[in-house]
Amino acid sequence: MSPKSKRVEILSIGTELLLGNILNTNAQWIAEQLSQLGLNHFRQSTVGDNCDRIIKAIQEISKRSNLLITTGGLGPTPDDLTTEAIAKSFNVSLFERPHLWDEIKQKLSNSKLQENSSSLRKQCLFPKNAQIINNPKGTAPGMIWEPIRGFTILTFPGVPSEMKSMWEETAFEFIKNKFSDGYSFFSNTLRFSGIGESSVAEKINDLLNLENPTVAPYANLGEVKLRITARAKNDLEAKNIIKPVKAKLKKKFSKFIFGEDYDTLPSVLIKELARRNQTIVFAESCTGGLLSSSITSISGSSQVFKGSIISYSNELKNELLNISEDKLKKYGAVSEEVCEAMAINVKEKLGADWAIATSGIAGPNGGSEEKPVGLVYISISGPNKHITNNKKLFNSTRNRIEIQTLSVNVCLNSLRLILLSNSK
Repeated sequence: MSPKSKRVEILSIGTELLLGNILNTNAQWIAEQLSQLGLNHFRQSTVGDNCDRIIKAIQEISKRSNLLITTGGLGPTPDDLTTEAIAKSFNVSLFERPHLWDEIKQKLSNSKLQENSSSLRKQCLFPKNAQIINNPKGTAPGMIWEPIRGFTILTFPGVPSEMKSMWEETAFEFIKNKFSDGYSFFSNTLRFSGIGESSVAEKINDLLNLENPTVAPYANLGEVKLRITARAKNDLEAKNIIKPVKAKLKKKFSKFIFGEDYDTLPSVLIKELARRNQTIVFAESCTGGLLSSSITSISGSSQVFKGSIISYSNELKNELLNISEDKLKKYGAVSEEVCEAMAINVKEKLGADWAIATSGIAGPNGGSEEKPVGLVYISISGPNKHITNNKKLFNSTRNRIEIQTLSVNVCLNSLRLILLSNSK
């Protein structure tokens, strides 16, 4: 059976996952690892700590897949049922591995052993012919077991650090040797701002039907991503497969693509301003510091970011940014005139090359017919008295955080476009 026809599934076990108490990062991480091995997994499932339901899930998976990877349910507590349920799924008994108990005793203090001896010991029980996966960071080992011909199960604890170390020490090589043909998946993601997912998809219908590489669009708030994925024997070969598609996309969307892979609008702007040896400051009202936070979340931001003034009230706009009371009264805080003055004055006051100011109504209250919820003014003041004003009316059905986040994205992307048009 070729790797393309081998079916891999991930089964996450734990009621806390179903209740949403814990984010299932294990499944995401394992999926990425499988891609590196050139294996597509066809399904992810989550089941609570119920033996009957775990058994049913495993039996169903065994009929349609070749490799099952489970996480969770390997600990010492009564609701840790994974190994027991797997054994019952195939009507086999569990046997204690004495050497595992010796290892657990070495890892724990005497007080913990005396207190939890019986419950800890259940972690030493496995089907007779199962291969043990050592757990270097915890007490719960995993296993590699082929209960029926053509179907293999690998089990891991739910603690991410334990699961990852076990994968890297044992599972990666096992899966590579048994299930991979030496091919792997390599992805390159292009990141867009200022254009919607549907608009991107409409312009690349021909690319969405490619088989190798594949092109897949997906969107976050205020951003679109195109993931280009190639299947190849090595990264260099994959990059060569991706290269012509990537070049075509960059030509078609040159204005909208701001970066690749792990780039963000803040990181791209910091890099460009640092290249120019220029600095930036902010005057924030409706974004309440979110714009500043987006920049300072990036290591190295101190090279370009000097600081900000968060002037939420009219009093502080007047006192800290020298916006006259007459202007505030005549135009209102949410206006192009006030926002422009905020940008000009904060740039002068804090002594920077660039300044961005925001003023708007993030809601859900405070809007009017003249100035509805979602109305945001953005002004950018640059060298040589360059001023750019941008009026945005975001959908009022968006919540407050979404409107603030979208405002930050527009601020950063607007400056990116200005820098792009004046590249040097």
